Amino acid sequence: PILMTPCPHCVDADDSLLLARAVMQRHDVRHLPVVSAGTLVGVLTDRDIKRALDPDLGLPPLDELFVRDLFVPDAYIVEAAEPLDDVLAHMSTHHIGSALVTTDGHLAGIFTVTDACRAFCRFLRASADSNAHV
Repeated sequence: PILMTPCPHCVDADDSLLLARAVMQRHDVRHLPVVSAGTLVGVLTDRDIKRALDPDLGLPPLDELFVRDLFVPDAYIVEAAEPLDDVLAHMSTHHIGSALVTTDGHLAGIFTVTDACRAFCRFLRASADSNAHV
């Protein structure tokens, strides 16, 4: 099973990009699942928002953009029962920063590179503790 951050904050595809950015800042997160009509449709990242600020892209001002204009619709979505090693292999092979975790098709959490680092740190510390007592 995946070690995820449960019940993540999410935004609606029709929300303003400014609202999404405020949610990210308020909760200190870099990935927001995106829903539309109650259905999980993708993910918005802080990188997507930073890219929108690039004047070379010729996008409208940030206060005129909506989540639907920038979110990633083909987000990596996995069921909670998916083996962690499979998820990690997919994320590393495809250079993906997060996996949206579902249970019976409903958003249950999000697994990010930060979650992976946290889990690996616990693993290493537990290994070091067990080796110290051998």
